[in-house]
Amino acid sequence: MSRRRFAAPVLLALALTAVTAALFDGARLHAQARPTAPVPAQPVLVPDPPHVCGSCAEWNGPRQPFKLYGNTYFVGPAGLSSLLITSPQGHILVDTGLEQSAALIDANIRALGFKTTDVKLILTSHGHFDHVGGVHALARYTKAEVVGSPQTARALAIGAPTPDDPQAPPTPPPGVDYFPAFEGVRGVKDGETVRVGPLSVTAHHVPGHTPGATTWTWQSCEGSRCLNMVYADSLSTVASDGFRFTGGNGRPSIVESFRASITKFGALPCDIMVSTHPQASNMDEKLKKRAALKPGDADPFIDPGACKALAATSMKGLEERVKVEQGKK
Repeated sequence: MSRRRFAAPVLLALALTAVTAALFDGARLHAQARPTAPVPAQPVLVPDPPHVCGSCAEWNGPRQPFKLYGNTYFVGPAGLSSLLITSPQGHILVDTGLEQSAALIDANIRALGFKTTDVKLILTSHGHFDHVGGVHALARYTKAEVVGSPQTARALAIGAPTPDDPQAPPTPPPGVDYFPAFEGVRGVKDGETVRVGPLSVTAHHVPGHTPGATTWTWQSCEGSRCLNMVYADSLSTVASDGFRFTGGNGRPSIVESFRASITKFGALPCDIMVSTHPQASNMDEKLKKRAALKPGDADPFIDPGACKALAATSMKGLEERVKVEQGKK
C-alpha cells in the first residue's frame, strides 16, 4: 500500500475526532452558559410580636408534645391547648395559642416527626388572643385554610373581640389590636363537617363564653377501636367589668342560650375530652397517671363522663353568676 493510500484513512479519522471534540466542547459550554432553574424558597415561620399579659409567660411555658389517642396529638404549650390530627393527605390543627405560641407549636409538631407545612386546615375555638393569637403566623407559614364560626371569623378580621363578646372592653382604645388580624376565615355552620383526606371534624356552636364559641368533635382510631374525641371550647362566665349575662345597658340576656349551649355540650358523644385550657380538663393529673400505668390499667384520658362533668360544673358556674347579677344569695 502506498503512503498516500495509507494516510487518507488516518487523516479522515483525525478529522472526525476533531469534529466530535468540537461538538462536545460546544455542548458543554452551552450547558454551562444555560441558566439553571432557581430553587424554590422554603417557607419560614415568622412569628408575630409576643402578646403581653399577666398569665402569658405561664400559659406559654414548654410542654412535651404527646399522643392523645390514635392520630390525635397535643402540640400546645403548658397552659393553652393545640391539637394536631394527622393523615397521609394532610393534617388539621385545632387552635394556635398566643402569638408567641406559634413557634412552640411548630417545634412540637416537628418533634413528633410531622411537617407543620402539611397542615391543611386550622380550626378555631373562639376569638380571644390566647387561642387565636398564633393564627396569622401559622396560616401564613402553612398556607392552610382557617375555619371557625362566623362570629369568630369577624373577630379575626378585626383582630379583637367583637362588641357583643362578654370580654370586649366597653370602650376599647381606637386602633388597638388584641391579636393579629386575619381575613378570609371560612365560617362554618353549627353541625357542619370539614374534611382533609380521610379526616372529618364537626363544628358545634356553643355560644356563651363568646358569641362564636365552637367545640369540635371527630373520631380517632387505634386498630379497630375508634373513640369520640372532643375539643371543648370554654363554657365559663369570665366577662369584662359591667357586662351582665342577664342583660342590661342595652344588651339582651344570654342566659337561656348559654344554658342551651352547656346542655348541648354535655350530650355530645365523648370518650376523650380536651379543654381549651388544659387545667380545665385536668390534663397534668391525667399525664401523671398515664406515666404510672401498669399493664392492663385503663388510660386516664379515656373518660366517657368527662363532657357531662364539665357541663355540670359550667352550669353551676353560670347559675352562680346569674344569682350574683340578680342580687340573690
